[in-house]
Amino acid sequence: MTGPRAPLLAAALALAAVAAGCSLDDPEGPAAPPTSSSSTADTDRTEPTPGSSTSPTEPAPDPVPVRPADFDVRRAQGAVQHLAGRIGPRPGTSAAFDRAAVWVSGELESLGYRVRRQSFAAPAGVSWGVPVPAGRSVNVVATPPALDPTAPHLVVGAHLDTVPQAPGAEDNGSGVGVLLAAAAAAAERETRLPVVWVAFGAEEPRGPTDADHHYGSRAYVASLGSAQRRAVRGMVALDRVGVGEQVPVGSAAESDPVQRALLAAGRRAGVPTTPDPFQRSSDHWSFVREGLPGARLGSTPYAGYHSAADVPSVVDPDQLEQVGRLLLAWLAPSG
Repeated sequence: MTGPRAPLLAAALALAAVAAGCSLDDPEGPAAPPTSSSSTADTDRTEPTPGSSTSPTEPAPDPVPVRPADFDVRRAQGAVQHLAGRIGPRPGTSAAFDRAAVWVSGELESLGYRVRRQSFAAPAGVSWGVPVPAGRSVNVVATPPALDPTAPHLVVGAHLDTVPQAPGAEDNGSGVGVLLAAAAAAAERETRLPVVWVAFGAEEPRGPTDADHHYGSRAYVASLGSAQRRAVRGMVALDRVGVGEQVPVGSAAESDPVQRALLAAGRRAGVPTTPDPFQRSSDHWSFVREGLPGARLGSTPYAGYHSAADVPSVVDPDQLEQVGRLLLAWLAPSG
């Protein structure tokens, strides 16, 4: 098991086996938690490893792989409603963003992940025509309790902030909603590699150039040591994934391995996709520009983009489900 709920699931199976007069092997306990090389305000919570009174004479059952059907679109919709309908506009250095980060932290902790908030500085600037102040923002980083950050793993991210004038349902409550629903599915089942889930702060522009973007994901990549960078085998940015009939799969170049793997996952999941080459306007670009593999899901144009009209009713639950199914197919052992 690579999800954080694996020890709990194993313990439940063990108790059922004892009641039936059979036995299972004890699950392995979690490894020591990882350390961070960045400036953080940690809010870690690791669930204890359950005990066991089973006999070691029979092997434990094979872990159940993540399936596309495990995606709970209601969880994704609830996140969109909470972020855009209740919290509303949340620029990366605002009090509203802080409330959103606390809420997302709690959601991920409730799934059994080890959660920390990685703090970083974001400069003052102009975000889509509106001045924004300098300040601190955070990345919400969730890992399985036993993760070794120097061992091969995947990263799935979605930016949590908005431009000042937008409630941010599609941009990017939709991405955060898919992240939370996919993290819930992965918490209970096996993925092909462990997954780090990140809600990035301060992705939205604070100026006109490429250097005025993506502060949270740039801070995350900068915090990784050389062994941790080598361990990242693929990164997916979920950004504006709640509208349209097909799922855009973006790559920073004409094509790359992560994009090709996502397109193949879409075919396995029966999800219509379209390649989107030379796509650099999201957090995957912070990884690719530093030599790490990454791609983007989402970016279909819509009328409410970066405006007060970006409200929950814009987001199509069918599209959220398509993106979630594609992502889980990419994460599954067959991916």
